Amino acid sequence: MHPRPAPKDLPILSYPTHLATISAGRPKGERTRAQIQIAACAVLDGSGPQDLTISAICEKASVSNGTFYLYFPDRAVLLDTLLSDFALFVQTAMRAASAAQPEAAPRAATRAYFDLFEQNRGLMRCLVHHIDAFPEASAAFQRLNREWIETVVAAVERRMRQDGRTETIPHDELMRRAYALGGMVDQYLSSLLLSRDPTLIALSRDREATLETLSLIWERGMWP
Repeated sequence: MHPRPAPKDLPILSYPTHLATISAGRPKGERTRAQIQIAACAVLDGSGPQDLTISAICEKASVSNGTFYLYFPDRAVLLDTLLSDFALFVQTAMRAASAAQPEAAPRAATRAYFDLFEQNRGLMRCLVHHIDAFPEASAAFQRLNREWIETVVAAVERRMRQDGRTETIPHDELMRRAYALGGMVDQYLSSLLLSRDPTLIALSRDREATLETLSLIWERGMWP
């Protein structure tokens, strides 16, 4: 099976770039708020939420501590808001990727998720490993997972009906499979891009082959 080429004209998948783009030309207050959020993303990329201090954010954003408090009451609110909005950004990007390649939607979404993970490592680290500390972001991430899994299951059920298959997989079984497969992909990408497992890095040098593997996991796991 030959890897499919990446679709052209994909939306921006770097969340800091997205924030900079949508705030450009907006009133100064909106640009400053985005500047603080972009700085938080940069700090998270370099370390983790434990090192995300207000001083570090303000230094990176080139604003005073007093300016920070004009937009966010504290660090926890900033991070919870940032992660909640990022979870929505991930959901929107994956939907756009799927819509751009409806004939290969799961593969397109897998590619987009890989790219989102790679381009937003600090934010993804928080979602995958530190989500319980941020209730709003946790709810947003769980909603993202649930809606994506429901979309995948609905697509599989639709395909089985179109193919006229008499052997169908019960809905609850498909949901369980999808949750399990999603967890496997998260663990793979986390070990590859966050933990930087040297063995996995060596095995994943061929990006297209890696994407093919992750896509194949979904196809084999969800189909009878």
